[in-house]
Amino acid sequence: MKFHEARLANGLTVVAEINDQAHSISAGYFVRTGARDETPEESGLSHFLEHMLFKGTDRRDALSVNRDFDRVGARHNAQTSEEDTIYHVTALPEYMPAAFDVLSDIMRPVLREEDFDTEKLVIVEEIKMYDDNPMMVAYESAKEAHFGRHPLGQSVLGTVDSIMSMRVEQMRDYFRRQYAPNNLVLAFTGNGDWPQLFDMASKHCESWEPAETAKRLTPESTGQGGYRTIERADDQQQTMVLVGSAPSLEDPLRHAAALLATALGDSSGSRLYWDIVHPGHAEMCDLSYQEYNQAGAYFLFMGCDPDNAEANLDRVAHVMKRIRETGLNQAEIDRARNKTLSRAMIRAERPMGRLMPLGGYYTYFQRYVSMDEEITAYESVTVSDVRQVLDRYPLRPLTLSTVGPRTDLKMVE
Repeated sequence: MKFHEARLANGLTVVAEINDQAHSISAGYFVRTGARDETPEESGLSHFLEHMLFKGTDRRDALSVNRDFDRVGARHNAQTSEEDTIYHVTALPEYMPAAFDVLSDIMRPVLREEDFDTEKLVIVEEIKMYDDNPMMVAYESAKEAHFGRHPLGQSVLGTVDSIMSMRVEQMRDYFRRQYAPNNLVLAFTGNGDWPQLFDMASKHCESWEPAETAKRLTPESTGQGGYRTIERADDQQQTMVLVGSAPSLEDPLRHAAALLATALGDSSGSRLYWDIVHPGHAEMCDLSYQEYNQAGAYFLFMGCDPDNAEANLDRVAHVMKRIRETGLNQAEIDRARNKTLSRAMIRAERPMGRLMPLGGYYTYFQRYVSMDEEITAYESVTVSDVRQVLDRYPLRPLTLSTVGPRTDLKMVE
């Protein structure tokens, strides 16, 4: 692997991890904007804008965008989260110049009002689709309760009201501020030639105008615990999401927190799995660790027969109590580490699997985080490190949001 980095005069950062043994190459624009960067009136705007970037440019209409990607066999997509919006493409090396031309072109959309009005209806249908999913409803409710008034608690999709009341001028202004080159990282991974890649970046992006972006808010306090219930009398399962505070993306203990989450709640075998899922008490009971910029959270997802919900919450509380008292032993840490590193290394065999960590880490750390560095960080986690995580983030109080027939559930700490 060979790493390269450079910066255009307008502030765009360009990075590349070159792998001569790969048979493909991926490129991605990482925009440092997401749901947490929106005002309440802008709720859902980042995700809405992601849709709009594929609606046409000065050079291409929506059909041409898709056809020009298809013409060279490129795989492209985009995603929006609380933290960022990412646009990416993967192609054979000989076709990357053509694929990158399309990818860069859509990064400067025309944002026509007629497309905006039509896409509103698409976004509203997407919101309604997720409203029919009890787990998504419980997740959104729990996140909002846990983060309180901080923007990390906002829905990525927004609400029907926020989307329908949005104006195209809002989107254009948001785009101008948040999609400025000084708020972007362009990353390449796979089989490519660095001088050629940087020349492509310069050719397509050097004319983009920089802008001043708003400072991102830091959560003042989260994880005070809380309870929300949404009654759905006809649901056949009780759906529950619990949230607890965890180390942030910048915290050196984040690797220990990730291994703790795997040992405690991985769906392929963990304390929660063996105590709750394997005996048939619940259909699912997974716990995952989410690292955010300046914040972090554990999310526990559980679904079961409504009659078993209260007993299962007691079982969860018992597992949490034991983990706080005893921590993890070395064998559990080793198993969690082997799972985590195996999954990461299998992903890293593909350029697309390396694109996300390369661009994501560079966006927030402003430096190269190699696969070897990540491996070393996980290999260095000790029993004492996990104990520090539990002392600082003891998995209590937990925020609980539940969806289903039961409205009388409580979490006993």
